[in-house]
Order: sequence, then structure tokens, then C-alpha cells
Amino acid sequence: MTVSRLNTLPFSVGAGFKPQHFDDIQQKADRKMWFEIHAENYMSRGGPTLQMLERLRSDFDISVHGVGLSIGSARGLDREHLARLRTLCDQIEPASFSEHLAWSSHSVGFLNDLLPVPYNSETLTQICEHVDQVQTALGRPMLLENPSSYLEFKDSSYEETAFLKEISDRTGCGLLLDINNVYVSAVNLGFDASRYLDNFPKQKIGEIHLAGHSSEQSDSTETLLVDAHDRPVADPVWSLYRSFISENGAIPTLIEWDNDIPDWDTLSAEVSKAQTILNGLARVEEGASHVA
Repeated sequence: MTVSRLNTLPFSVGAGFKPQHFDDIQQKADRKMWFEIHAENYMSRGGPTLQMLERLRSDFDISVHGVGLSIGSARGLDREHLARLRTLCDQIEPASFSEHLAWSSHSVGFLNDLLPVPYNSETLTQICEHVDQVQTALGRPMLLENPSSYLEFKDSSYEETAFLKEISDRTGCGLLLDINNVYVSAVNLGFDASRYLDNFPKQKIGEIHLAGHSSEQSDSTETLLVDAHDRPVADPVWSLYRSFISENGAIPTLIEWDNDIPDWDTLSAEVSKAQTILNGLARVEEGASHVA
């Protein structure tokens, strides 16, 4: 398929937008920042929330992140949901649109979670059809995000990185690399996060996500990491991020913090930490170019 617009996010660090931060953003935020919104929070027709978003859009690039399309569901996509999403995207013209490799709906019910899919030929065909449908309905390319995983399916026949690459190759969509999700899944499922990142289809990446995770004890006393988005980014995730961009170059990066939301200064400090890493990379690249 052919879609018209590519991801145009700046090569800087953004943050998830929360309305309680709006005044601080207007007064304090670096204009090089960008902000992500969850689409489903802005699908109403007008109102103060949408007016606030329109004001934000006049000063900053916006990324729209869907959480309700249920791309991995066995049932078809909700056409009314897609239509409302198209209306939102046409109204604010986001620099990027993304969704999850997951499902949250079955039959006529909706679940308040992003659930995994088996990685096999049947689900591959189904998900590619859904991605094509989304991109056609929106008239723009999308990014597909790797999930945080808490279990594996016995009938999976692809590694996750190969599955994501195949979706991207077949549909032309880009990929959103959530490094916190990689670390959470690696600890929960017992694989090497660095090896996963080595195998990730890097040329497909349009955006990176960083977030905090919580740690819980399972019934078997094993540690389970949960993609909680309720605290600062953990040191091991920072380490993976720093190594990844030092090897692959600067990529638009988002700090996600969706629960137990802190004040703006605390969130801004996380953004600044990631921006410092990107700035350091830029200086290294500039120095290498100068020497050459």
C-alpha cells in the first residue's frame, strides 16, 4: 500500500502529555520537546481537553499513541473507532501515530489490558491485514510497538524481533521500540535483552519509549516485572538505551509516566536525562565527522 506522510518527530526527547502539566509546559518546557497523547482520551467532539490539545499543538509536535485498536484481536477492527481516530488525526496532524502489538477486545467485550499474541503464520497474516486497514483508514503510516510480556505461547514459531520485521516488511509500517518493554520481557521470560536489541530491525524504528516498571513476587517467589509507568526509568533500562543509541544514532525518544503522575519538574528531569544522552551522542558524531 502507499501512504502519504512519514514520521516527522524531531530527534529530541518528548514526554507523555498530562493536562495537569499544561501551565508548567507553557512556562518551562523547551520548545524542542514533543508530546505524546493517548488517542482515546481525545476522541470527543470539542470540550476543554481538546481545546488544550489544540493550544499545545500550536507550540509542539504531537505524537498520537493508540491503546484501543486491538490490532492483535482475532475479531475485525472497530470501524467506528477507526473513524473517530481518523477525525482526531486529521484535526491535529500528528507527527507520528503508533499502536501496540497486542489485543484487548474479544467478541463484544473489552479488557483493560494489552494482551499478547502467539507469533505464528496465522496471527502474522491477521495482524498484517489489520495494520493495512489502519494505515488505509488513517491515510498515514503507523508505528507498531513491541509488547511487555509475562508469558510465552507454545505454538509461537517466530522470535518476536523476526515477527515484527515481517509485519513491517509486508505492510510498510514502522516500529516503535519500547526499551523498558524489552527489559521487562527479558527478566520475566529469561532471555538476553542486549541480544534482543541486536536482533531488532533497527532500520524500521521511528521512535523509542522509556518508562519505569514495578517488581512483584509471584506465587512461586519468582520476581515478576510489570510495565507500570509509575516511576522513573530504571538504571538497567538507561544502560540499554545508552548503548543502543551509541551504536545506532539518535532516535526520537519518549518518557512515559502514566500512573502516580509526578509534578512537572520531576518528569522534566527524566526528559533532561534522556536528552543529555542524545546530546552526548550528537557531540560524539560531530567530533567523528570533524576528524574525518
